Amino acid sequence: MKQNNSFLTGCGFHLPEKVMTNHDFESLVDTSDEWITTRTGIKQRHISTGQACSDLGYQAAVQALHEAGLTPQQLTHVLMTTFTPDTHIPNAACVLLEKLGQRNIAAMDINTACTGFIYGLEVARGLCALSEDANVLVVASEVLTSRVNIKDRSTSVLFGDGAGAAVLSGSRPPGHELCGNLTDVCLKADGSLGELLTVKGGGSAYPLRLGQMVSENFFIQMEGREVFKHAVRSMFNVSMEILERNNLRPEDVNLVIPHQANIRIIDALAKKMNLDPDNLFVNVQKYGNTSAASVPIALGEAIQLKRIKAGDLVLMVAFGGGFTWGSALVQY
Repeated sequence: MKQNNSFLTGCGFHLPEKVMTNHDFESLVDTSDEWITTRTGIKQRHISTGQACSDLGYQAAVQALHEAGLTPQQLTHVLMTTFTPDTHIPNAACVLLEKLGQRNIAAMDINTACTGFIYGLEVARGLCALSEDANVLVVASEVLTSRVNIKDRSTSVLFGDGAGAAVLSGSRPPGHELCGNLTDVCLKADGSLGELLTVKGGGSAYPLRLGQMVSENFFIQMEGREVFKHAVRSMFNVSMEILERNNLRPEDVNLVIPHQANIRIIDALAKKMNLDPDNLFVNVQKYGNTSAASVPIALGEAIQLKRIKAGDLVLMVAFGGGFTWGSALVQY
């Protein structure tokens, strides 16, 4: 397995304080705790109460920087992966940059929905390859409840708000107890399937005119069964591809961190890969689907719970609207 000069030196995550349980939904839409749990594995999710994408991202970023032993002034790039930014302009990365008190460095948004963090890692890996002095902050933050139609029981119960962050550096810092080498990333996309999972309203193809009522296309619309099939197949294929090209097998991986969309998707992926349950990280029951933030929240929590130790090989894999999907290998 090839070693690269991109080192994951710090992780952080943040969830809003408010928790919404399945029982809370029963007064809002025709559903029940049993219906949601058996179909999704989700028991609760965290809900933003006035906090924007950059607010959640800031908290995760501060934690990641602390773990990396860096100040905001030592950053060279800020990447924000989200499809729920504070505003269209300025982008969320620039808003976050201001909150961090940093200026005059590169800051940009990446929108690949739930695969955003994996895509962000690949961009950061490229920046680290260009300079050993690079310190790249990758933040995945979503306020999905701002784009959920509460009356649509097939989607409204799935999503929660949250943020995760990671710092990647172009050289290995001295004295770090747990430092991961981002050895490989594999990214895919297929725009022909985009209509199966959309948020169209407000885009230039679906503009909102002054005084016009907001329509359903401003919120998440999803063909759940079709998305399920593509998600399992795509995450399995991209996981096997990255393992095979690094001469690895699923049993060589110490921990698999999949996108936390739905327990049925996670279970189906684990079955296809023949994964030991002890080598699979699952927290969908606590947070629901937090889109781009899903994988870094799970990564940060896995480190916090000491599910990852020095010497471990970690596989992260995600699937999202677009369609986009991808996988990443980190050797600790």
